[in-house]
Amino acid sequence: MYKTETWNWEVGQRTTADMTPDSTHKWQEEIFISPDGEKASAVVCLDDAEFSIRTNDSVSENTFEKLWELTYAANGNLCCYAMQDEEWTVVVADSPWEESYGFVWSPLISADGTNVATAVQQDMEYGMSVNGVLWENLFENANNFAISSDGKKSAAVVQVKPMGQADLQTFRDGIFSIAVDGVAWDNNLMNLWTPVFDNNAYRVAAQVRLTLYDYSIIVDNTLWDNTYQGVWEPLFTPDGKHVVAPVRQGGKWGMAKDGQLIWKATYANCWHHQFSADGENLYAIVAPEYGKFSVAVNDKPWSMRSPVITDLAVSPDGKSAAALANTVNKNWRICVNGSVWDGTYDMAWKPVFCPNSKSVAAKVRKNGRYSVILNGKAVGGEFDMCFDPIFNADGSKVLIRGILNQKVLRVVANVSN
Repeated sequence: MYKTETWNWEVGQRTTADMTPDSTHKWQEEIFISPDGEKASAVVCLDDAEFSIRTNDSVSENTFEKLWELTYAANGNLCCYAMQDEEWTVVVADSPWEESYGFVWSPLISADGTNVATAVQQDMEYGMSVNGVLWENLFENANNFAISSDGKKSAAVVQVKPMGQADLQTFRDGIFSIAVDGVAWDNNLMNLWTPVFDNNAYRVAAQVRLTLYDYSIIVDNTLWDNTYQGVWEPLFTPDGKHVVAPVRQGGKWGMAKDGQLIWKATYANCWHHQFSADGENLYAIVAPEYGKFSVAVNDKPWSMRSPVITDLAVSPDGKSAAALANTVNKNWRICVNGSVWDGTYDMAWKPVFCPNSKSVAAKVRKNGRYSVILNGKAVGGEFDMCFDPIFNADGSKVLIRGILNQKVLRVVANVSN
């Protein structure tokens, strides 16, 4: 959720930073570029157990014993983990949280960048902290951390019953549940995975394993009536009223809505589903035959097939989709609406649609060089490293952020070119 209206969209290329390592520093780590391309940051080691953050030509006055997980949020805030006096905290926009913990990991940032959450271990108990506020209840185990799109609510799979070593019966009886903002549901289950929020952050759903052989979906602490041989991550409809999930029945995969099949179980696999914003179109990566993947919209697969399909992206208007195809991590290609663009790559990243849905761009790598492909053609040049492209609000221009010989380059190109 980038607010691109205030960015500089003058067409052309310019250098916004020279990140050549400073000889007075022991070393410099990976370079990250802000969404608008105006700033570049990297963790630098100043001395033994003394780390800081370099941004363009300046180094922060804050130093820590360790720093890691440097990332820019959508609003341009730089976030990372920091350790001081053997306690860990989160640093946002060069300001450490007042609270510190035994360990932190799995950072989660809201879509607009204003809220930051993290998984936390404190005194060998586990939970989450949101903007520095720790869950009131912590647990013996926590995993599969999630936040709502606005970042104000958090959830995780948590262990609510103790289990001795090799105590299989207790495990089968159910020791896990979902905690929302630190409050656990009262359903104790064998396994749960991937809690997800609806768009309004009112509701939560997750995958469930009920027995050694039976799986289902739980929504707001209520199980679906039907069970299946397997399930994948659930998804709320855009209006938040229903939940859909890929399910396995009779050895084949289909799609269920509120526990009832809406796509017959005919696929060798079906997953990574996404709705259009209006909820009219449902896309998913499917395998009509074993080892032959495609993308289906409303249960109708594209005609193209590939050994692997990943990184499904749906256009803002919901009428188009793009994905990556490859032959087991080789010969990566970009597919849009079932058509495969010319060119193969050593690696490619998730396609990006422009706001008006008319253009698609993707970051790619070939022969060790990185570039951006826009509507099937390379644009902006080659780099030692580059980042995902970002379109302006009307889709007429694209921003390309790259690093070449330690220089940070900001390239704005017209989409029509």
